[in-house]
Amino acid sequence: VQLQASGGGLVQVGGSLKLSCKVSGSTFGLLNFHWYRQRPGSQREEVAGISSGGSTFYQEAVKGRFTISRDNAKNTVYLQMNSLQPEDTAVYYCRNGFVYGPGTLVTVSS
Repeated sequence: VQLQASGGGLVQVGGSLKLSCKVSGSTFGLLNFHWYRQRPGSQREEVAGISSGGSTFYQEAVKGRFTISRDNAKNTVYLQMNSLQPEDTAVYYCRNGFVYGPGTLVTVSS
């Protein structure tokens, strides 16, 4: 499995971004996926997860603002991020099992 995240950028406080994670391989529908982030000076942390059946998990700090989803026909996992705050500034990574894809930088300016 290979993962490629995209969709990061610079956004103002209160703005929105939608990250995408394109996944290679034919077993996409059977896999669980996660979005992680690494903020400056901090360890990588899980932000959200989605199972093969569509069950979701969110870190408390993003509940109600972020939504993880998947499109099995497109082999893609999404992270819709609304009401972005400066503390959401981080490199965001898509993960499956022990595999992380290259990250995408999200910068929230105040």
